[in-house]
Amino acid sequence: MGDNAWIGGNTVIFPGVTIGNNVTIGAGSVVTKDVPNDVLAYGNPCKVIRFL
Repeated sequence: MGDNAWIGGNTVIFPGVTIGNNVTIGAGSVVTKDVPNDVLAYGNPCKVIRFL
């Protein structure tokens, strides 16, 4: 997990997944793939919504 990452409550992160720097992941998300730097991501499955 990168620096300045915020992970919402009830979020599931699969083993081996990398979370980038300056990332916000919404509550209740299921993260199945790597998340790049500087993004807002959420959902089931989690996907990038926008760049920050």
